[in-house]
Amino acid sequence: MPVALSYPGVYVQEIPSGVHTITGVATSITAFVGRAPRGPTDTPVTVNSYGDFERTFGGLWASSRLGFAVRDFFANGGGQAIIVRVYNPDAANNAKPAQAKIKVGALTFAAATKGAWGSALRATVDTDVSASVAAAYGLTPADLFNLTVREVDARGETLSRERHINLTVKDSPRRLDKVLAAQSRLLVWDGDWPATPPKFAAKDDDISTAAATLAAAQAANPQVAADITAAQKALADAQTAATGNNGLALTQANFTPNGGQAAKLGLYALENADSFNLLCIPPYTASDDVDVSLVSAAAAYCEARRAFLLVDAPSGWVDKASAKAGFTASPDQVGARSANAAIFFPRLRQANPLRDNQLEAFSSCGAVAGVIARTDADRGVWKAPAGIQATLNGVPDLTVSLTDAENGELNQLGVNCLRAFPAAGKVVWGSRTLRGADQLADENKYIPVRRTTLFLEESLVRGLQWAVFEPNDEPLWAQIRLNVGAFMQGLFRKGAFQGASPREAYFVKCDSETTTQADINLGVVNVLVGFAPLKPAEFVVIGIQQMAGQIAV
Repeated sequence: MPVALSYPGVYVQEIPSGVHTITGVATSITAFVGRAPRGPTDTPVTVNSYGDFERTFGGLWASSRLGFAVRDFFANGGGQAIIVRVYNPDAANNAKPAQAKIKVGALTFAAATKGAWGSALRATVDTDVSASVAAAYGLTPADLFNLTVREVDARGETLSRERHINLTVKDSPRRLDKVLAAQSRLLVWDGDWPATPPKFAAKDDDISTAAATLAAAQAANPQVAADITAAQKALADAQTAATGNNGLALTQANFTPNGGQAAKLGLYALENADSFNLLCIPPYTASDDVDVSLVSAAAAYCEARRAFLLVDAPSGWVDKASAKAGFTASPDQVGARSANAAIFFPRLRQANPLRDNQLEAFSSCGAVAGVIARTDADRGVWKAPAGIQATLNGVPDLTVSLTDAENGELNQLGVNCLRAFPAAGKVVWGSRTLRGADQLADENKYIPVRRTTLFLEESLVRGLQWAVFEPNDEPLWAQIRLNVGAFMQGLFRKGAFQGASPREAYFVKCDSETTTQADINLGVVNVLVGFAPLKPAEFVVIGIQQMAGQIAV
């Protein structure tokens, strides 16, 4: 603001530089959408390692390919993933609700998330409470209790444990339902409110003593043992009032429910995610595929979100001939011909630890996403995620072994091949989008070209938010040219564009020619940004010439 001049003297006024640094957005945050045994549903959850995924969503599961794809992503260099768990309720099975129900005396709880995993929860209460906490909240020690929750395995051994102390059913900061909602990963309150306080209060020491007494009674009297066994079963039934339900196998309707994008369910739960760059939908049908119509919907959604879809080859593509026929078949076996998508063939052959490490066919989307993330980190989004360095870690074999000639036929169509080479191992050996067929001659033929464009678009959209509502005239245009130019120059120095000089590599134009008076009247400022993209060297041609007529001296 101008300084108010009132007294004689020297005034200091700080003048803003007009620099608004544009920061490049992330390029390899990968969204996975599919079925899992546990975890929040229809909610995007960010995980930074496979360990995070195991803790939240249960890890590998025989009923879903999601866990295997996430495992392959992190094994191949992935850094951050967004998981959306999709759940198909088994409405006909009234005996098993989506969330297991647990009762402890008069208290009624439910497992924190849907799935049969909640049936393994055990809970106890005790009264080893703090009198000072009770006094601080205007309660008595008799109003407080502690809740211990355990998740046990089939042998009764504890897998995880939570202990919530100084709880009450009376209105206070330690109110039972609110504490569980804020702190527990295992339980939520599922009873009426106000709740009835627990009518028993057994301490852990008392439970241990009682267990020893019961064991001695069992050894001394078989009839007592039988009675105790029946009582123990009744106690277990009382604690787990209803076992949880893993739901049914997924259908396309679970990914794209009624209401579409506005519903923010299934695939569209990603509307609640700030940004993602790659999208993987592991196979979920009985034939180990993804519905063609879902691929179409996912590709369209990626176009709207400036993201890139990785498509797995259909399970019926068992050799080059079936892949070539399937890609060109009518009706379409792929589902999209989008510049924001790419398909990879063949599938991976990996050991399944859930089935004694037998080799099985798995989708490649997770592993390829990891390779892309690794390449982005090492070289940049403008480098093709393919070549000798694009190795597929944890992949002992591929379902189809392709020759150079077979690879060539598929590459011309825009099918990216995974290959096995003696020295390099299993690698990604193609980098074309679904608009990459030679016949199309599309400017978005190559994956790195398209992903670089998406990266620039998203970075500039976010980096120019400051310009909204600024006076639309030359001072604003100059600031835009300055900031966008600095951003593009930084990318040029990193080798993101073709050209030996900035003039050859990119341009930024924002002036009275791009923004006319009519645009100004409409509140529009137009920024024109162009760049010369780097295209991968798919074919390296070596010319050898024999020099005739040379005479040895």
